[in-house]
Amino acid sequence: MSKTSVHTDNAPAPAHSFPQAAAKNGILQVSGQGPVDPVSNEDVSPGDVRTQTTRTLQNVEAILTAAGSGWGDVLMLRVYLASQDDFPAMNEAYAAYLAERLGSDEVAPCRTTVTVGLPRPTMHVEIDALAVQG
Repeated sequence: MSKTSVHTDNAPAPAHSFPQAAAKNGILQVSGQGPVDPVSNEDVSPGDVRTQTTRTLQNVEAILTAAGSGWGDVLMLRVYLASQDDFPAMNEAYAAYLAERLGSDEVAPCRTTVTVGLPRPTMHVEIDALAVQG
């Protein structure tokens, strides 16, 4: 089976030469998403990592949906933060978002969180996902 790309207008277009996601043999890798509004193509709420985390997860979800998957199919999320100080607020928004979308009997995705330099000073969080196609 060949690798296919996934695209949706419900998430921001990639800024560079990579797809929003790629799938092969039932495995789906969602490229890193940031807090970009897909309509305006601008970062939402600079300085508010809670709002940025929610927007970023909405972008990941839009791509999962376009690929025929959902949160129950996600095995791993990797969270990249611009500052360690943002961890508590990101973690709160992240937990609330997934709690609303996962059933009480579903296992939450694994997660890694690291602090890194992100591409734009207005971008405080980036998240990518590894999933199976639903």
